[in-house]
Order: sequence, then C-alpha cells, then structure tokens
Amino acid sequence: MTQSNQPLDNTRWKSFESIDALRHAVCEAIMQYAATAISKNGQFSIVLAGGNTPRAIYTLLRDMPTDWTKWHIFINDDRCLPVDHEDRNSLMVQQVWLSHVNVPANQIYNIPAELGPIEGAKAYAKTLTNVGTFDLVLFGLGEDGHTASLFPGHTVDNSADAVPVFNSPKPPSDRITMSQNRLNNTNAAMFLVTGRGKQEAVNQWRSGVDIPATLIKPKCGVDVYCFEVEF
Repeated sequence: MTQSNQPLDNTRWKSFESIDALRHAVCEAIMQYAATAISKNGQFSIVLAGGNTPRAIYTLLRDMPTDWTKWHIFINDDRCLPVDHEDRNSLMVQQVWLSHVNVPANQIYNIPAELGPIEGAKAYAKTLTNVGTFDLVLFGLGEDGHTASLFPGHTVDNSADAVPVFNSPKPPSDRITMSQNRLNNTNAAMFLVTGRGKQEAVNQWRSGVDIPATLIKPKCGVDVYCFEVEF
C-alpha cells in the first residue's frame, strides 16, 4: 500500500496493488473502529454504502470476529423501489451480510424508500433524530463524482438528516439520501474507490474541482482506499 496526504483538506489517499489487499485492509479498519467504539461506548454505529465494491467488503465482514449484538447499521442512501427489488441497497446488505450474523433486527435501520422519496425521507429523518455522531460512514464514488445520492448539478438539501432526491441521473430517478450535514457528523469516513473508470473523478477531486464527493468533509478527515486509480 502507498499513501498520499493532502493536509489542506485532510484527505488521506491509500493505494493498493490488488483488489484483495484493498478489501482486507478495509475490513481490518472497520473491525478496528468497531472494537474501539464498543470498548468505549458499548456499541458501534456504521453507515453503509451501496455498490459492488462495498458488496465484496460486506461478504468478508460476516466472517469477522466481533460482538454483532453491539452493532447499529444504517444506510447512506437507497432507491425508491419495493423492499424486495434487487436494486435496493438494503436487500443487498441483508443478503450478503446481515442474514449471516446476529445483529438484532431493531438495530438495523433501513431507509423506508418503498414509501416514496418524500414520505420515506421524513420517516428516516425521524429515525435519525436521536442518533448521535456516527462511528464510521462508508462511501462509494461514482464515475461522475457522486457519492451516496448526492449528484453533480443537484442542489444540496440540508433541511433534514434524510432528504428526497428527484431526477437522479442514474435510474431510478427517485431516491432518498442522508444529507451532507448528517453524513459529515461522524468520527471516521472511508471512501472505497476501485476501477479505472473512477480516474477522472479522482483527478478532479485532487485538483480541487467541486465534485459531490468533496462535500464530505468531517472534522476527522477522510480516508480514500483506491485500486486501479493513479495519483
């Protein structure tokens, strides 16, 4: 692994020589965050990202040694589709990970996106009302620079912890996402960036272009785990 820091914006770039090395490093980091939080506070709150790279991470996590009953699981965005639709992030997470471990059902906080963008966002914002600072938030990065469902050219809505998204450039057009402010309220943030198709977005990010990923600026800084991306 090679590292490159950008101290001005507190972004730490980590490059890996193989996808397996990246996946195992991410899993190890997640488990370290979990152990620290559980030891300190008796619980661990993590916000999950969708996508293929996180999917592989979640598959590995289910075999890791931890007290799953102390985990609290949130999702940073989801698509307004039926609960059993294959493109729902919540379904993917359940199938590849959570159905294999004993996280209590009442500690898994799925976005009720099946209610539609407005009502679903209201319901999830209510769920998040009494939730404090997250221990860890995971992010992906789209080829267009988007993360969660914060897209280029869209007005950032920080009116609530969870907000509706309309006219998404990626189908389906209706989604729900945690707001920028809520995503930044975390003790740790990790981006998972894999594939040569992400190179342009990374170039823009590192050169100071305001892509959606640059909205994520928690006080703790950001760790960006990369494979097949040069910097």
